[in-house]
Amino acid sequence: MKVKEIRELTTEQIEAKITEFKDEIFNLRLKQATGNLEKPSRIHELRKDVARMKTILAERKEA
Repeated sequence: MKVKEIRELTTEQIEAKITEFKDEIFNLRLKQATGNLEKPSRIHELRKDVARMKTILAERKEA
């Protein structure tokens, strides 16, 4: 998810996406533990997206 796309979302939508992505990360880690994970790089992508969203939320709180 690109920064421009994230900035277009409302704060509530961003928080919902963070929760959704964290759930997906959890499920991917379970698959990784059992050896059924097809795309390990997806975990890295999701972690970066969550970090981007949290950064934008922090910027909004400052302003």
